[in-house]
Amino acid sequence: MKILLIGATGMIGSRVASEALGRGHEVTAATRSGAAAALPEHDSLTALALDAAVPAKVAEAAAGHDVVVSAVSPPRDGSDPAAPLLALYRSILEGLRTAGVRRLVVVGGAGSLKTPSGLDRVDTPDFPALYKGESLAHREVLRLLRAEVDDLEWTYISPADEIAPGERTGTFRLGGDELLTAEDGSSFISAEDYAVALIDEVEKGETIRRRITLAY
Repeated sequence: MKILLIGATGMIGSRVASEALGRGHEVTAATRSGAAAALPEHDSLTALALDAAVPAKVAEAAAGHDVVVSAVSPPRDGSDPAAPLLALYRSILEGLRTAGVRRLVVVGGAGSLKTPSGLDRVDTPDFPALYKGESLAHREVLRLLRAEVDDLEWTYISPADEIAPGERTGTFRLGGDELLTAEDGSSFISAEDYAVALIDEVEKGETIRRRITLAY
């Protein structure tokens, strides 16, 4: 498959690129600068400079691809990140429509997952304040997809409550809208295994217009 990966050099995006390349896919790694220093050298990898806030640029980059994977992050400068992230996703959505690419897989957040209390994880009292703004922004993206996007085949993939670099095991549990936890109450997934699940979904396309999550 030909995959356009927007936000390819971040902690998750770089691992998605490596996983996709390892399975024989062609990856166009799009970043604002076009730099690919964080990515492996590979004959099937092409680096591309892309301003994803410009729909016409997204359309140009997406043309000819089978799927777009978005691993973009909101601003981390202390400002409210929700409006900029929503604007960025509206641009990406418009670009896909113009390019005629129907498949979108989104690297989402865990804050919108339901907890046993009935609250979203981001609304629980012990949610870390440091990540709250970004988590609320990612929740707004999920709400946008659910409320307004019925013409594209999107999938929103939430990680576990904690995600960090680690081991690629290929063994994890999949869920839907509820936060997955281990017996000790922890909720963790490595970025490597997150990438495995994401490329599984890219290949299989089993959860269209739905959110999924994963954890050990």
